[in-house]
Amino acid sequence: MTASMTGFAAHSIALEHASVSVDLRSVNQRYLELHFRLADEFRALEPQLRELLQQRLARGKVECRIGIAPLYAASQDNGLNPDILERLTRWQAEVRARLPEAMPLSVNEALRWPGAVPAATESPETLAAAALAGMRAALDELAESRLREGAKLKQHILDRLAAAEAQVAALKPLLPALAATQRERLAERLREALGEAGHERLAQEVALVAQKLDIDEELSRLEAHFAEVRRVLDQPGAVGKRLDFLMQELHREANTLGSKSAAMETSRAALELKVLIEQMREQIQNIE
Repeated sequence: MTASMTGFAAHSIALEHASVSVDLRSVNQRYLELHFRLADEFRALEPQLRELLQQRLARGKVECRIGIAPLYAASQDNGLNPDILERLTRWQAEVRARLPEAMPLSVNEALRWPGAVPAATESPETLAAAALAGMRAALDELAESRLREGAKLKQHILDRLAAAEAQVAALKPLLPALAATQRERLAERLREALGEAGHERLAQEVALVAQKLDIDEELSRLEAHFAEVRRVLDQPGAVGKRLDFLMQELHREANTLGSKSAAMETSRAALELKVLIEQMREQIQNIE
């Protein structure tokens, strides 16, 4: 299925004493560009996290955030640190001996002192396992998000592709009449310039110019490229670069069609094709 490069995923894992959160954000980028914003506990995991991302993603600018937060329940009734309390008592006595008017510490201030209430912690191994598991789950969610966006992009492209195909289909039945009209106009102009004495040269010039103005080959190539776009859109994996190349080929054929045009119908069709191709190209920039 076609996948977009734009997506978001968030996953959290609750441990006994803390919660590990993983956030992934992905936007358009020609290549795969990874950025990490990791809590200190997870910095050593960056090579493993990078490898997980590279295994699942081919293109896009991806930001990975992994944080840790203590669980509220884990901070309750963990007892007090007697060493800290003894130190605070001693410091308070020394301060008040020199500054008798100093206010004594409140219970709230003592409890908020760093280290006064021991915080339950997780082992580094537990945190690492949770971060990696959270990354895998977040990657699954990100892949689903990018596929949903990709389905919308695919439909947008298919709609414009159908309109481009309709332009070519409407133009093809007109080719014999348009070619005959072009040959007659050329013959008339050459007759005026060469006169009847140049009959043989007249026929050669008409044939040569008519060949240069023949657009049947361009229309056939456009149809072939249209079919290839449909085929590539149905392929799994990263197809954005292939589709971008096809848009360049389509644009080249539309330009040639416009330059060869000797009738209003083909000029209008060439212009409309360029608009539709550009609209498809803009959306393809978002596809992985």
